[in-house]
Amino acid sequence: MTETVGSPAGAAGEPEAGARAEGIRVQRVFTTQGVHPYDEVNWEHRDVVMTNWRDGTVNFEQRGVEFPDFWSLNAVNIVTSKYFRGAVGSQERESSLRELIDRVVKTYALSGLEHGYFATENDAEIFEHELTWMLLHQVFSFNSPVWFNVGTSSKQQVSACFILSVDDTMESILDWYKEEGLIFKGGSGAGLNLSRIRSSRELLSSGGTASGPVSFMRGADASAGTIKSGGATRRAAKMVVLDVDHPDIEEFVETKSREEHKIRALRDAGFDMDLGGLDSSSVQYQNANNSVRVSDEFMRAVEGKGQFGLRSRTSGEVVDTVPATGVFHKMAKAAWECADPGIQYDDTINDWHTAPETGRITASNPCSEYMHLDNSSCNLASLNLMKFLRDDLTFDAQLFEKAVEFIITAMDISICFADFPTEAIGDTTRKFRQLGIGYANLGALLMATGHAYDSDGGRALAGAVTSLMTGTAYKRSAELAAVVGPYDGYSRNAEAHQRVMRKHAAANDLVRTYHHNDVAVHRLATKVWQEGLEIGARNGWRNAQASVLAPTGTIGLMMDCDTTGVEPDLALVKFKKLVGGGSMQIVNQTVSRALRSLGYQDEQIEAIVEYIGEHGHVIDAPGLRPEHYEVFDCAMGERSIAAMGHVRMMAAVQPFISGAISKTVNMPEHATIEDVEQLYFEGWKLGLKALAIYRDNCKVGQPLSVGSGESGESDKAVEKQIEYRPVRKRLPKKRPSQTVSFTVGGAEGYLHAGSYPDAGLGEIFVKLGKQGSTLAGVMDAFSMSISVGLQYGIPLEFYVSKFQNLRFEPAGMTDDPDIRMASSVLDYLFRRLALDYLPYEKRAQLGIFTVNEREVQVNGEPIESGNDEVDLDTLRSTVDYPQSDAEQDDDRRAGSSTELLELQLGKAADAPLCMTCGTKMRPSGSCYLCEGCGSTSGCS
Repeated sequence: MTETVGSPAGAAGEPEAGARAEGIRVQRVFTTQGVHPYDEVNWEHRDVVMTNWRDGTVNFEQRGVEFPDFWSLNAVNIVTSKYFRGAVGSQERESSLRELIDRVVKTYALSGLEHGYFATENDAEIFEHELTWMLLHQVFSFNSPVWFNVGTSSKQQVSACFILSVDDTMESILDWYKEEGLIFKGGSGAGLNLSRIRSSRELLSSGGTASGPVSFMRGADASAGTIKSGGATRRAAKMVVLDVDHPDIEEFVETKSREEHKIRALRDAGFDMDLGGLDSSSVQYQNANNSVRVSDEFMRAVEGKGQFGLRSRTSGEVVDTVPATGVFHKMAKAAWECADPGIQYDDTINDWHTAPETGRITASNPCSEYMHLDNSSCNLASLNLMKFLRDDLTFDAQLFEKAVEFIITAMDISICFADFPTEAIGDTTRKFRQLGIGYANLGALLMATGHAYDSDGGRALAGAVTSLMTGTAYKRSAELAAVVGPYDGYSRNAEAHQRVMRKHAAANDLVRTYHHNDVAVHRLATKVWQEGLEIGARNGWRNAQASVLAPTGTIGLMMDCDTTGVEPDLALVKFKKLVGGGSMQIVNQTVSRALRSLGYQDEQIEAIVEYIGEHGHVIDAPGLRPEHYEVFDCAMGERSIAAMGHVRMMAAVQPFISGAISKTVNMPEHATIEDVEQLYFEGWKLGLKALAIYRDNCKVGQPLSVGSGESGESDKAVEKQIEYRPVRKRLPKKRPSQTVSFTVGGAEGYLHAGSYPDAGLGEIFVKLGKQGSTLAGVMDAFSMSISVGLQYGIPLEFYVSKFQNLRFEPAGMTDDPDIRMASSVLDYLFRRLALDYLPYEKRAQLGIFTVNEREVQVNGEPIESGNDEVDLDTLRSTVDYPQSDAEQDDDRRAGSSTELLELQLGKAADAPLCMTCGTKMRPSGSCYLCEGCGSTSGCS
């Protein structure tokens, strides 16, 4: 293994100022001369058959695909279904990972050679082989648009993140709707700041009063919802930002919380308010994440309990003065109620801006990691940090440095051939060449090396690794500037860019190290920053931005990562699909490595791992010292990481990120509004650029049900009849009935339902708990009450609307293929009764469907496509292989790691179901990720 020189050819890589070197020389790091990367691995052919895990129907099938034998089943499924191009079943369809990698990598290498990046064709060939080896071995991955588009006949769009702009004119507002729609249609997301639009307190030139930005948000929200329903199963991803000094700020802050109040009221009245449900279209502002841009002036006013001025958009004059704490409290209260708005710290963001002479940073992409100029884009790539952990549990900083050099070079080359959704975005991106290198598996790395996520040692290692990554990226950017020139906007912003580079280097000097790993990484990072500053001062930099921390959703699964982005591990026990068919519950492999790092012997490790597999946590594990419990703290479970622990980790890595961090800080349901205020305030003090929170169970809607039919007016009419003319209709002595056995969260029971011969359900009896127990008695009384109500004419749909989604224990997975998850026994019982006794039209109003009905809805939606390819986002990803009885029972109870965790905790996790395949998703940055099919709820 030799080292990448990475320096321009010529006099020791140091050309005269303003001169162009002939290209970079590349030496091998991962590959061997004379041996192609494909010849170093064992290949095998697999059959990918994606089925509905509830009824076994096949949604996607491609047999004989070729992958390395060390790729997991899930990674193979996701790459085959999402990234292979060509019509399924045709000769043109890709069938091997070789074809996919070659399609992308050869395009990069050829473009790099054509645009003068490499000194010789041999250097381009070595570069191609190195990228191929890293992708083949899951060392890193480009973002999804690269895999979708590069090397195909489609437009060569490589970016996933976009920022738009809108001015205070009707023409600009209408252009905003159009541009946003085009980006949504392509499956990406966009963000923008509406603060230039005059407030509803200001006058128009015609003399009338302006509508204000919140009014125009309604139109954009409706547009996003329409495009979503017209083409894809996932929601459009968008971000809307408003400055805190805008006169309409309080209306903006409360837009979504007011709608949440409406949702709750309508739900309680019997309307279908699930996300995507029949009546949910009446709810506004649900297709966007909202964020408030706060200034240091405002935060200091909050700190000092002072007044703050709201300014006219047209004149800049103060039009109103309000208590800063009042606005801040409303922000926190709204976020507490519905998770919006998030907060973005404007002065911090712009203090780290490399191109302020061109324009301020006013907005972000939907996930809040990309922050740069308006009308710009960013393409992403992420490294798998666990690939750099040696067997002796030391981090290979030198190898990591070389990998970053290769990746950042490839990312910059992509801008040379990339296409963009609008000319303005293309122009800005080509002039400033914003890149977003990042990583995944940080949580796994920290645990494997014996660091608690919420610890000084963990934050030191995370900060050092992030500093080395960004320092190396900018150093390589400066070297590329000597070969192909700095970005076009550099000369105008040279002083500011150099100032930001010095800020990064100064922050690196402040990192306090604790362990041999972070010491070694930090030492190399310091060296890299010093060299990068020297080279940049001479050559300038090729890129105005180098790094972000993205959610790494689908590509994280492609790389077989245990954790995404900057996140900790979700839980110690995972749900894993097996290549031979079936699935099993496994303890994370990082647990054993962590125990070994902490000094435990093999016998102790075996006993502890066995205990974790049985209990799902480490509390009271045999032989495990209590002071080591914190190493195994996760995002969810018995020992979950406190909200402030997440914020402190963000603060540890933020000084070494060009952009920002996609992450939502989860808070427990019992958290208070004051707790939210504290997090928002500490985020400002700690130097974060953005912060979003989510309090468990704060939202009503779940993105699964799709209703149809009319609202419950008939319910109201029947209720009036019951109130004024109650007449009991008794069941005949002999009547039809059925008995259903069920299991909810491990609790077994029986439902007996008797019906009129011609008029529907008339009685129920529920057997739950031992005979003579309090629970059995309560259920008998409850059954009698419901039965008498039914006989007096109370419609079944009324009971269903009241008892569905009722939450209490036992709760969790069921053994019913039509109702995979129940929030309580009553939730299950009344949804089961609805399926058995209510017609489709009434069930549609309640958002209750059978498996087959849901499949028809998903598969029956129109698909927008510019070619003959199949839209694979609508596919499921459970493979239909023969299973043992034990495996079938496990698969019956859980379909993802989140569902498995729910079974262990005995309570439902606050995560949505996948719109594509119905599997419970898991958190991934500020989005959610489906482990089953790789779909995400955001723009990553």
